[in-house]
Amino acid sequence: MKTEQQYFNDAISIQQYMDHMTTLKEESFLIYDGFEVPLNDGFIELLKNKQPKILTITEDWCGDAMLNNPIIRRIAEAAELDMRAVLRDADTDLIDRYLTNGGRAIPVYILLDDAGQVVGKWGPRAPELQELVVSKRATLPDKEDPTFEDAQKALYAEIREENMTNKSYWTYVYEDFKKQVKAALQ
Repeated sequence: MKTEQQYFNDAISIQQYMDHMTTLKEESFLIYDGFEVPLNDGFIELLKNKQPKILTITEDWCGDAMLNNPIIRRIAEAAELDMRAVLRDADTDLIDRYLTNGGRAIPVYILLDDAGQVVGKWGPRAPELQELVVSKRATLPDKEDPTFEDAQKALYAEIREENMTNKSYWTYVYEDFKKQVKAALQ
């Protein structure tokens, strides 16, 4: 069985991943270009001192990845961290170690120390956004309803649009990532 460090060694950089996206690329770069990392809260300094590596489990069709990857990439760049990406569906052994409520939810960010040991994890979404998604999903018709599929597609499009344009969502991602990572590194 491959270790997280071996997955990291075999992974591509987050820049390569984003540059070669075929789905939600423009939307991801809109967030990447618009997000500014706060530099006055001590988080970047902590990351620069600890230098964790970030292994990202992702797929380019995922709306949560579209939101989170550009923000976490900006943080990694500000702290000069090595952030790499692996595709969830290319090798499910890794994601199966990090299930969310029994499912292969993505993106997941695994923090590794110098020795390649897992020291923390974050993802797939900030709690405020999880609450929002759960409440929106509750408005969908039953899965057996003939309108379910169209309603679900419309809902996901609405969520993607909000993820791109509502900068408070970007702050939720940053703040929860910061909280979880600080707890893992201190």
